[in-house]
Amino acid sequence: MKKVMDRFSIVEFAARIQSEATSREESALERETREAEDFVRLAEEIRSYLSAPRGMTEEERRKYSETLNRAVLGFPHEREQVLAMIEDWLIRLRIHTLPGWKHPYETLAGALFAEVVGLNVLELVMASRDDLEELQVVGTRIYEVRGGEAALSSHSFDSVREVERIQQNLVLYNNDRINPRKRWAEVMLQDGSRVTMTGFGYTSSPTLTIRFYTVRSFRLQALTEAPYQSLSERMAFMLIAALKARYNLVIIGPTNSGKTNLMKALIAELPDEERIITIEGRYEMMLGRDFPHKNIIEYEAAEEDESHRSSQAFKLALRQSPQRIIHAEIRDEDANIYVRACTRGHTGSMTTVHANRLEDVPEAITDMCMLDGRSMNPERLTKRIAEYVTELGIEMRLIGGRRVVSRIGEVGWYNGEVHIRDWAIYDEATNDWQYPNPPSERASVWLGKGETDD
Repeated sequence: MKKVMDRFSIVEFAARIQSEATSREESALERETREAEDFVRLAEEIRSYLSAPRGMTEEERRKYSETLNRAVLGFPHEREQVLAMIEDWLIRLRIHTLPGWKHPYETLAGALFAEVVGLNVLELVMASRDDLEELQVVGTRIYEVRGGEAALSSHSFDSVREVERIQQNLVLYNNDRINPRKRWAEVMLQDGSRVTMTGFGYTSSPTLTIRFYTVRSFRLQALTEAPYQSLSERMAFMLIAALKARYNLVIIGPTNSGKTNLMKALIAELPDEERIITIEGRYEMMLGRDFPHKNIIEYEAAEEDESHRSSQAFKLALRQSPQRIIHAEIRDEDANIYVRACTRGHTGSMTTVHANRLEDVPEAITDMCMLDGRSMNPERLTKRIAEYVTELGIEMRLIGGRRVVSRIGEVGWYNGEVHIRDWAIYDEATNDWQYPNPPSERASVWLGKGETDD
C-alpha cells in the first residue's frame, strides 16, 4: 500500500511555533508571579514576626516597639538591629535566597527589610538628616522642611501604595490601625519625634507627616547664641525677671515657629523644687525626660475620653498643690478653668494660644470661655483676662529661616480695650531688636519684687 505523505504547511508550522512561544512566555510569567507571591508571603511572615510583642515587662515591650518605630523612621542604629533580626530569622529557617527572584538589594534580608521596615524613596531624602526638621508627604509628593521653610523635594513616590505601605508598617508596630473605620493614626517616639498619618476618605489622598525632634539645648542663654539667635541677651534677662516675678505668660506664633522650644527654655530657668503641672493633648514637651530632677507632673488629656479630658486633668491638677500650671494650648473645652486657675493664686503659669497678634489674645480666650453657655459680661471677662491671665505676651515668627521672638509685650486694659506696651520688637530692616518702652510702673513694682524675693 502506498504511503501517503502529509504535505508540509507553512501556515501550520508558523502557528505551532507561535503557540510554543506563547506557552513559554506564559510559563515565564507564571514563574515570575509565583516568585513575587513567595516574596510577598515571606514579607508578611517577617512583618508578623517583628510585630509580635517582645519582653517580659511592659517597659521591655515599650522599648522594643520604640526600636521598630525608630527603624522605620530611618535611625541608623535601630535599622541595624532590625536588619540583624531579619537575617537571624532567615538563617533559622535556612532560607538564603528565593530562586529566580530578582531584587536590587545585596541580600534577601535587605530586600525584606526594605519591604517591611524601609521608607522607600524617603530614605534618599533622609540621607541628609542634619538640618531636616520635618517631612511632609501628600499623595506622591514630598516636601522637606529645613530652617522652618517647606520646599518641594526632588524625590517623589511612584504611587500612593508605597505611602500606604509605610503607614501600615508604622501603625502595625504600635498596635494601632488605619483602615476605612479609622482613617488616621499618630505615633510619638520617646525623643519627641512625631508621625501623623491620614488615609483615603479622611483626606483626599494619603498623607504622612514626620516631625523630627531637633532641640539640643533648653536654656534661654543658648537661644541667644548661634545657631538659634531667637532672642537677644537683654530679652532673655527680661523673661527671667518675668519668671521670678511670677507673671502669667502667653506665647503665640504659627505652627513650627518654636513656641514649645521657648516654653521648655523658660521652664529650664525655674528652680527644680517648684511644683509644676503640665497639661498636653500629646506628650510633646517631654519635661520629665529632659528635666528628671524637676518636681513635674505631666498630664496627657484625651478629649474623646470623658474620664480623661483636659477639664478633668485641671481638676486633679488643682488638688496637687501646683505652683505653676503649664498648659500646652488653650482650647474651647478648658479656657474657663485655665482662667480661673490663673486668677485664683496659680501665678507664673504659661500657655499658648492661636492668635494673629498679641492684641487679639484676650478676646480669643474670652470667645472660648463664652462657648460653654454661661452668662458672662464679655467686656468684663476680656478685661480680667488681659490684666490677670495674659499679663505678658510673647510673639514668635519664622524670619529668614530662624525662629525669632519677634515681640515681647505687657498686656493690659486701657480705655475699654486691650493695650500692649511693647518691651521688645524685632526690626527686620536692621535685623535686630528694638526696645520702645520700659515696663510700666505696675510692672516695675512686680519685677522689683521678684528680684527681692530671689
